[in-house]
Amino acid sequence: MYPVFCSKKLKAPEHQVAGHSAKEGRLGPLVDGEGRFFKPFQHDFRGENEARFYKFFSSNKKAPDHIHGYFPAYHDIQVVEASNGSGKLPHVVLEDVVSDYLRPTIMDTKIGSRTWYPDVSERYFNKCMRKDRRTTSVPLGFRISGFKIFDHQESSYWMPDKKVVHGYNVDEARLAFRKFVSSNSLADSIPDCAFASDVYGGSNGILAQLLELKAWFETQTLYHLNSSSVLMFYENDESVLMKGGDDAVRAQVKLIDFAHFVDGNGVIDHNFLGGLCSFIKLIQDILESSDKSDETGTYRFGNGH
Repeated sequence: MYPVFCSKKLKAPEHQVAGHSAKEGRLGPLVDGEGRFFKPFQHDFRGENEARFYKFFSSNKKAPDHIHGYFPAYHDIQVVEASNGSGKLPHVVLEDVVSDYLRPTIMDTKIGSRTWYPDVSERYFNKCMRKDRRTTSVPLGFRISGFKIFDHQESSYWMPDKKVVHGYNVDEARLAFRKFVSSNSLADSIPDCAFASDVYGGSNGILAQLLELKAWFETQTLYHLNSSSVLMFYENDESVLMKGGDDAVRAQVKLIDFAHFVDGNGVIDHNFLGGLCSFIKLIQDILESSDKSDETGTYRFGNGH
């Protein structure tokens, strides 16, 4: 039996960009407003499998301490009222990684050219193969699941429809990664990549974190993370960005979604590693091009500052 959680009313996450949403009476994750994220068990083996991953990984001493920091903190399993009104269901309780961000800009990217896992049914295999081939999973080794950007020129969030995002081709995916670090994300003009150096670059930026993960995946044989995602986010509040520097934007990488993980059995996870390398190459290309095109190092906000 799992412990029953009694607290104030939980609510749907404000900044969720992918996956099943708890809004409009559907089953999805919830947050408590105090830094906890409640992810409901899926009704087949996937819920139990993801809970098993978090339980084992959180206490696994074979993974270095700095690598543990790239996963949401695990706070056990609790039974709470489901968002769809179906009654009390077990939820994996995790760290709400953006709870203390004012205006987080977020992107969820599914890693790997193959999203199916060993011993699946032929029907599921064919379903995954079709999706992998018609998205950027095969040509790039990853595909964007969803993203949300605070646009400074419009002073509002821009979150493209998931169906549009899932249909991105290679060029559109690359463009989205540039928009992710731009002050003019909604404009039809070329993204200015105004925040690329602070978000993607620097000693604490996204690229540095991804390279640290890559070094671990080059040797780790504990897990194969099938259909898992890289969640990257940063503080996009104007008052913070004006200070400049990668410490101010607090760019972070977290690995999420482990419903399809399997034991590594002593074998390197080449599928995830290959997608991660391709992801890194795209970030490096953006940094290189933005360094050449913008020598001023200034931000271009809608108020002219």
